[in-house]
Amino acid sequence: METKNETTIKGGEFIIKETPATDIFIPEDFDEEQIMIRQTCQDFLETAIFPNLDRIDAQEEGLMQNLLDKAGELGLLGVSVPEQYGGFGKNFNTSMLVADVIGAGHSFAVAFSAHTGIGTLPILYYGDAVQKEKYIPRLATGQWKAAYCLTEPNAGSDANSGRTRATLNAEGTHYLLNGQKMWITNGGFADVFIVFAKIDEDKNHTAFIVERGFGGITMNPEEHKLGIKGSSTRQVFFNDCPVPVENMLSERGNGFKIAVNILNVGRIKLGAATIGSSRRVINQAINYANERVQFGLPISKFGAIRHKLAEMAARNFAVESAAYRAGQHIDEAYEALIADGMDGVEAKLKATEQFAVECAILKVWGSEMLDYVVDEGVQIYGGMGYSADAPMERAYRDSRINRIFEGTNEVNRLLIVDMLLKRALKGELDLLGPAQAVAAELLAIPDLTEAETSFAYEKRILANLKKTGLLVAGAAVQKLMMTLQKEQEILMNIADIIGSIYLAESALLRAEKLVNQKGEEAVLGQLDMARIYLHATIDKVFLAGKDALNAFAEGDELKMMLMGLKRFTKAEPYNAKDARQRVANQLIDANGWCF
Repeated sequence: METKNETTIKGGEFIIKETPATDIFIPEDFDEEQIMIRQTCQDFLETAIFPNLDRIDAQEEGLMQNLLDKAGELGLLGVSVPEQYGGFGKNFNTSMLVADVIGAGHSFAVAFSAHTGIGTLPILYYGDAVQKEKYIPRLATGQWKAAYCLTEPNAGSDANSGRTRATLNAEGTHYLLNGQKMWITNGGFADVFIVFAKIDEDKNHTAFIVERGFGGITMNPEEHKLGIKGSSTRQVFFNDCPVPVENMLSERGNGFKIAVNILNVGRIKLGAATIGSSRRVINQAINYANERVQFGLPISKFGAIRHKLAEMAARNFAVESAAYRAGQHIDEAYEALIADGMDGVEAKLKATEQFAVECAILKVWGSEMLDYVVDEGVQIYGGMGYSADAPMERAYRDSRINRIFEGTNEVNRLLIVDMLLKRALKGELDLLGPAQAVAAELLAIPDLTEAETSFAYEKRILANLKKTGLLVAGAAVQKLMMTLQKEQEILMNIADIIGSIYLAESALLRAEKLVNQKGEEAVLGQLDMARIYLHATIDKVFLAGKDALNAFAEGDELKMMLMGLKRFTKAEPYNAKDARQRVANQLIDANGWCF
């Protein structure tokens, strides 16, 4: 009998391996307890957050702390914290569900995610027993609030270039921190800061747990921001801030590793948060379209509006499908590592690191999906969409930060390709063999036979799209070799191919699993959304592939690869307009999200 280790898919392996629909988790699989947690989150938003959005954005003194306290009383701050530290000890996908629902909470969602993620997890994952015992129970209940201090004026995406320094005092009892951090979420009220600094002339950061009460901490006034106005964002200055030596987190010089691993979690959780946020906007847009009458009809009767509603829904459906697919794979990797005898905390870190490619994809495609949804939401509201008295204005402004948070989307696109290629070079992922097979296939006669199985046509399209990714990436590596890392436009083309395929495959697998569970008639809308997204992906992959190939190939070699590109992105005509009409009908009839 095979062990879980042998059967569990590896991170990034989706590009070379077909995933059975039975192997993925879909939102419809949540159990009764998880559904109750989801409802608790939704009830909290409805009673505590949505009625107070203006007060939150005005940064009413003490309000955000009070709301975090209430979330702590409900246990929402400790969903993924082990029971021994006062949490619920739930799995990763349950914490994804909480991030999803709370994601609709505008500025509160930002404060919440900063506290529960980058503020708490470094201590939970890297702290020693004493540090965990001291800090985690207080953070899990909200008694103490947390912030994360990494970014500096001259160290954003290049975080390891930070200049904050830590110097051991003469007595050897404290490190004295000196430096400046900026864009610190929860900075105005946090009790605990995770601070990254370089000890003396070290090349890499070291992380420290710093309490506000240690002294030597000053702040600039609250930043005036485009959106998320209710989120406390401060510059934080450390002036000989004395930090006990026992408050070093993990080992000296391990800070960059901590930052990278915690950012993996932050990225996929941000992707989850965009789902709940966009779902709320879609609901509001449908409600408004059904109520707004022009030319004697609700505007939901007009094709242009219906197109928007269905496209918003299809993109949300794809991101939601991919998020919980990836979340479950992280859970399965964790269970496999535990079964092999790995320590629980180390297993959590390793499992998330294994799916860092998927984490980056979810961050990028989730944030861009939400930006599309809020933009179309404003358009559906028309003039009212531009009014601060209607909900779209806030949603539009609050969305924009997500393409910058947790590493810009440009940086994350580069990381997607970089991580895949590095894994291939280490022998962790066999990209070379499949890429060579695709190159050989260009000279072979196409095999037009097709298995008579459910979703065979769509799966053939996906298989061919994956061949496109391997064709373009393989040719780029072979042609450019060591200079490829400098060709950012080409790398981003390749990332667009890879990420789009992951989303399209996730949506299709979800639809297939639902058909197997409920029958085709019961899930026609989900089928339509999956196919809408898949056929849009074909065009995206073709354009990204063409741009990349034109950038580095030439002559007969280019002609041959462009022919292969056309062959691998060929599909039968698809009437997306009618599919969108059917999806829109369901949304409009239900007067809200119904999938």
